[in-house]
Amino acid sequence: MILVTGATGLVGRHLVAALEGSGAAVLGVSRSAGPTAEEALRGGGVEALFLHPRAVGEGATGLVALAREHGVRRVVALSAMNVDEPAEHQPSRFAGDRNREAEQAAADSGLPWVALRASSFAANTVRAFGPQLRGGDVVRYAFRAFQESLVDERDLAEVAARALTGDGDGVLELTGPQSLSHGEQVAILGAVLGRPLRFEEVPPEAAARGMAAGGLPEPFVEALMARYRRHLDSPQHRPTNGVESILGRPARTFAEYAADHRGAY
Repeated sequence: MILVTGATGLVGRHLVAALEGSGAAVLGVSRSAGPTAEEALRGGGVEALFLHPRAVGEGATGLVALAREHGVRRVVALSAMNVDEPAEHQPSRFAGDRNREAEQAAADSGLPWVALRASSFAANTVRAFGPQLRGGDVVRYAFRAFQESLVDERDLAEVAARALTGDGDGVLELTGPQSLSHGEQVAILGAVLGRPLRFEEVPPEAAARGMAAGGLPEPFVEALMARYRRHLDSPQHRPTNGVESILGRPARTFAEYAADHRGAY
């Protein structure tokens, strides 16, 4: 059996589907993973464990120790490309992700392990642009020229499924196939949606106020804007072949993601 924490999230739900599609027995637990995951591990029969950094939080080390004690033979942790940067430079930490802790717990487990260091999720564009696109054809956002290699969550899930069943070892850096600026992302969305979208650059403070008003934590928004500013002159992370090296096919493009998620925009 494979135990998947964060099973209802952006990656987790695709991971569960991929594993079940391959015939694997899966037990999925949600973001409040601790007690349920511990109970499952104590029950025996779990052979591989997927650590979601938000679901397990600060409890990654203890959960992995319990996993080893009860016969788990493989650990896979979802992590991030910026995991080695200072904590204050990692916006997702302000949203609850504990990428460094999850990755370190896997690496220190004494078991075969894989850390999936992901670039920014393609789904982040739904959060950043979706509310405005549902109201009109102008996207007002900061740092038009900022570039990143958006990765499709389905690719992450498929790589994770391979890793949990024995493929890969150590750290895998997973990105989309191309670096795209915010302006280019909106242009691609316009082409896919068949709409005359226009990107209007606004000051970071204005973009931050809009995101905070939409319910995002202010510390997260501040860290995100600071990240854009630090890496404005060149992409923070350039595309890798990590997805292709495991799946034997190129990573999905952002255009493919947008086409498959039209309704989200």
